Amino acid sequence: MFNFFATEENRQGERFLIDGSDFNHIKNVLRMREGDKFLVSCGGVSSLCYLEGFSDGCVSALILEENYQNTDLPIRIVLFQGLPKSDKMELIIQKSVELGVHSIVPTEMSRCVVKLDDKKKKSKKERWQAIAESAAKQSKRSEIPEVCNVLPYDEALKKAAELDLLLVPYESKNGMADTKDALLNIRSGMTVGILIGAEGGFDELEIEKAKAAGGKIISLGKRILRTETAAITAVSMCMLYAEMNLDEDNK
Repeated sequence: MFNFFATEENRQGERFLIDGSDFNHIKNVLRMREGDKFLVSCGGVSSLCYLEGFSDGCVSALILEENYQNTDLPIRIVLFQGLPKSDKMELIIQKSVELGVHSIVPTEMSRCVVKLDDKKKKSKKERWQAIAESAAKQSKRSEIPEVCNVLPYDEALKKAAELDLLLVPYESKNGMADTKDALLNIRSGMTVGILIGAEGGFDELEIEKAKAAGGKIISLGKRILRTETAAITAVSMCMLYAEMNLDEDNK
């Protein structure tokens, strides 16, 4: 079943009026017809809708059932990702959105190969946000995760220090025992940050600063992972723990 996003401005009583690029996608790409059912997500709530018809550049979608499903995690994951080169950031955004992150903070680190000027940061952010929206539609998310502005490392840490928990995959002396202990501290409603190093990894000063900001050093296993693999693994780990232990629907 297809999923589309709307705002309260698109709602008129018991129906949504969907316009813009989604109108074209529904009518001319998917070739949906009257009577077809699909989801409309608005304000973090997904509703089951019935396609009433097309008029004046809008799709009229009658709401059959509100709060039809909730695909969001019982925790909010904020991914702080050291900027990688090439199209790796796009892969990280796509997969982390599918896995349930709440937001993504591209982070400049000392060992980042990529250096972006202000113009490129703006264009990249627009591109990354579009990827997040597409992934949210595909995975039937109830909301579109935000891809934030690119932040210098110290500013990213200030943002991370405001969260309930900050996990830092690195060389953990106790291995997976530290990971297990950190996960057991997660509770429903918490905001959990994950700080992933760039392709060159963290330098020692960055790790010390992360610890000073309250970061908990964890392990992702005995193998050395690429930055994109580390991000997907860490988000997957938190997603699985939350859905297996905190989500009442899955108990």
